[in-house]
Amino acid sequence: MRYKSKFGQIAIRAAREAGSFLMEHFGKISHAEIEIKEKSDFVTKIDKESEQHIIKVIRDHFPDHKIYAEETIQQDAGGYRWMIDPLDGTTNYIHGVPVFSVSIGLEHNGTMVLGVVYDPTREELFYAEADGGAFLNEHAIRVSDIRNPERALLATGYPFRMKDYIDLYQESFKQLFAQVSGIRRAGSAAIDLCYIACGRYDGFWELGLHAWDIAASQIILQEAGGKITDFAGGDNVLQTGNTVASNTHLHPVILHIINKVFAGVIEK
Repeated sequence: MRYKSKFGQIAIRAAREAGSFLMEHFGKISHAEIEIKEKSDFVTKIDKESEQHIIKVIRDHFPDHKIYAEETIQQDAGGYRWMIDPLDGTTNYIHGVPVFSVSIGLEHNGTMVLGVVYDPTREELFYAEADGGAFLNEHAIRVSDIRNPERALLATGYPFRMKDYIDLYQESFKQLFAQVSGIRRAGSAAIDLCYIACGRYDGFWELGLHAWDIAASQIILQEAGGKITDFAGGDNVLQTGNTVASNTHLHPVILHIINKVFAGVIEK
């Protein structure tokens, strides 16, 4: 990575510091510290403190920028707006499963211009700025060149917040399972998308993600040559949360099945 903007430098600093904070407390969460926002959706004081630290770092340098964050502040688009998930993979974190990340994205007038996803357990930092390529720990990354679904490894996330759609989801899983070499479910959408960006995975689908779950990894994936759309193949993925992502080559295969299964049922 030859160049980082001031935005990028601050985002990376905030992500690394938040990641260090998460690691300090990993494995030390008590049940009394866990809140249930809604069924299958948890938050801890660690989420909140991590987010507050990230926001402070950003506010210290860019006091006029807007914040759209999971736990504390949600401001409308327009101008510069930071989209923050201080702990993507909270359920994993609570249970001591070492798959979680810090996700920080920056949009300008509705267009993503920067993304940072930091996995503190592996010390892997994924980073991209618009038209600048994508990187993992300073090394340029690209999506895989796999075109045959039979060689593809996909990732997904179960629709725990949308249990009414579990039968349709299982049907999509069944049909994709029949065509690909394997499917993984790790528990952090931000990491899943970054793994497509660096060629570890070849595709992904999930229902009902929040914008902060995927904002940063969206631009990382796109800068690495990948593709991310809503279920209709359009650009409303941050609005609907219904996400299909791939190395570009496999997008028609995944999207065809998703469209067939979910046709006319949910917002694309």
